[in-house]
Order: sequence, then structure tokens, then C-alpha cells
Amino acid sequence: MENQGFFQRLKQGLTRTRQGWGQKLGALFQRPAGNEEVMRDMEEILITADVGIQATQKLLDAMRQQVLQGWENNPEEFSSRLQNEIVRILMEPVGIAGAPPRLSVRPWIVMLIGVNGVGKTTTIGKLADQYRRDGKKVLLVAADTFRAAAIEQLEIWGARVGAEVIKHQPGQDPSGVVFDAVHAARKRGSDVVLIDTAGRLHTRAPLLEELKKMSRVIGKECAGAPHEVLLVLDATIGQNALQQAKVFKEALGVTGIVLTKLDGTAKGGVVVGIQEELKIPVEYIGIGEGIEDLHPFDPAGFVRAIFA
Repeated sequence: MENQGFFQRLKQGLTRTRQGWGQKLGALFQRPAGNEEVMRDMEEILITADVGIQATQKLLDAMRQQVLQGWENNPEEFSSRLQNEIVRILMEPVGIAGAPPRLSVRPWIVMLIGVNGVGKTTTIGKLADQYRRDGKKVLLVAADTFRAAAIEQLEIWGARVGAEVIKHQPGQDPSGVVFDAVHAARKRGSDVVLIDTAGRLHTRAPLLEELKKMSRVIGKECAGAPHEVLLVLDATIGQNALQQAKVFKEALGVTGIVLTKLDGTAKGGVVVGIQEELKIPVEYIGIGEGIEDLHPFDPAGFVRAIFA
């Protein structure tokens, strides 16, 4: 955890999730009851929180192995053990083996993908701000050519954070935009290239094929790129986010997840389900609308904030 101030902001951002299932689990541990009765109630709480069946079963199995007779007399220890098991699940995904370290290549090219309304363009703006604060030269790419408003929104972010924007006219081929962007990044000495893409419905194969084409164009112009493919998901849609992640992972080889709007859900357990079922690391979480409210994901801090 960065510092106490950051942890307090994280706690505040996760208030609804903490009330939704962190506090319910805490109350469960305080209640004298038989082991299996508590396990059944724990299962219901976790499933309702969108932790997912697979992750929930793994947690229950782990706790059954650890719990001794009389555990109900030590609720703090039991809660601590459960928290440790959740952190263990969250720390398992470590990214793609053999991938270069972040920013080890210049320009470092990142595609952001996801369906409409998840906050891709806003996420790009916030990431650009972070990179700029670290002294990096950032280039933004408006590859969502199907909506003029998306291009305008990215230009607003570019002006706000001090990053150049590569764009074409609305309706033109997105692959042409990324082709020009890679060449512009080299010419201008950009450190990081962040590519905004259309909010493609994950059920429409032709639109996924278009994203694949963009990825191929980038790779042809810059070996090994895109270096990251970040899938932006809306935490408020729960298990639907997990289904979206499955489709995008199969189509594009997603390297990481950005989970937005965690402050807007009382569940938030989908972060556990995604990492357990898909083994894709959650790279960033959004816990508010402010430019400072997108943070690198810290599993231990996340769990502490839920159970605080």
C-alpha cells in the first residue's frame, strides 16, 4: 500500500463492496454456529457478491482444510485465514510468460478494448496522466472512428494531460489510424502509445475481427507490439463482466484487466472470479470519477479495505 492516505481513499471507494459482503462475512464469523451451517452461509454471501462458483468453491475447500473444531471461538483468526486465501487467489495471475518488462520498449504500445460504456476513453486519459507525471511522452490514438464523440472526448483528455492525439476523420478504417500512430510515435520520440478502440459488442464476431486486424497491423509495424492489451470492464455488471472477459481473451490474448466503477457496486467480487477462472491479472482498478482514482491493483490492500 502506498501510504495511509491512499488506503483511506481505497476504503472509501470500496465502501459499498465492504458493506455488501465484507461486513456480512465479518458478522458471520461472530455468530456461534456449526461449521457446515457457516460454510453454507459463506457460500451464499460469496456467490451473491459475484465471486463466482469456481472461486467460491476453492475458498470453501481451503477453509474446510484449515478449520479445526472450535474455530467459532476464534472469529478473528478465521477471518484472517479467509482473507489470506482470497489474496492468494488474487496474486496467482502474473501476466504472460516471456513478456517484456513494462516500458522496456520504446514506444510502449498499449491497446485498450472493451464494450460500450465501460470507461475506456476515461481510463486512457487517467493512464496518460500517470505516465506524464512520471516524465513520459504520451501519444493518444483515436481508433474509435465510429463515434465522432469518442474522438472529441480523447482530444479533450489529450489537452487536459498534455498528450498529443493521432486521429482520422470519423468513419475511416481504424487500422489506418494505428498504422499512422506507430510511425508518428517513432518520429516524435513517444515513450507510451495508448490506443482507444471502439466499444465493440463482444457477441459480434466481425467487430472482434476488426480488433484482431488492428493488433496485426501494430505488430507488423513494431515487432512484439502491442505490448499490452488491457480489457476494460465495468465492475457493476458482475458476472457479465466475466463473460465478456472470456470472449475477449479467446479473441485477442488479453494481458491485463482494468476494472472500473468499483465504487458503484456493492458486490465487487468479480475481481476474484476473473483472476481465478481466467488467470488474467487485474492491473488497475477505478474507485471514483477523479483523475487520481485509477490505481494499480494491490491484492492485499484490496482485501484489507473490504474487511476493514
